[in-house]
Amino acid sequence: MLRLNNVEVVYNKVLLVLRGVSLDLEEGNIAALLGANGAGKSTTLKAISGLLGTELGEITRGNITFKGKRIERKNPEDIAGLGIRQVIEGRRLYLHLTTEENLRMGAYLNKDRSDVKKRLYQVYAYFPLLSVLQKKVSGYLSGGEQQMMVIGRSLMARPHILMLDEPSLGLAPMAVKEIFQIIQKINREEKIGILLVEQNARAALSL
Repeated sequence: MLRLNNVEVVYNKVLLVLRGVSLDLEEGNIAALLGANGAGKSTTLKAISGLLGTELGEITRGNITFKGKRIERKNPEDIAGLGIRQVIEGRRLYLHLTTEENLRMGAYLNKDRSDVKKRLYQVYAYFPLLSVLQKKVSGYLSGGEQQMMVIGRSLMARPHILMLDEPSLGLAPMAVKEIFQIIQKINREEKIGILLVEQNARAALSL
């Protein structure tokens, strides 16, 4: 479904960050990118999601295809519209909005209010704690709660591929275990392809 073929990424026209990266992610599968800081894992995800331009990066060689069509020159919003969603490292959220308001932001492309409501209930089924916290301002959530929320926000869009960048970063071991169990459940029940960037090799390989 998703294929990277010999991808090269350069920042600021001079800094070569990725060279010769190739990978395949079939529908409903989970793939993990493992490596140390600075190895290019996050850059690989941004190359797929189209976010390189926000950091003066560009794909200078190779190609990326999704369902047989090239996407490496598309805008981020167009790639998101195809069903490829990236959960960026560091739990990026709208701190002044409530948990539910943040979740609803993930469905901004969906004009069907009844479907958005149905999807919201599904997210709460995966993350029951978010239902309890739905009216709480998200800036006051714990790290684990915020990680659940940003994953749930991406699920609101009914993605075909979910790309997770360091979901275990800064979390307690019990929170990491719970989140990875939910990721596995989402993959199994919704057949969403998952591309996981992770330094915690033990947790990633457990999936």
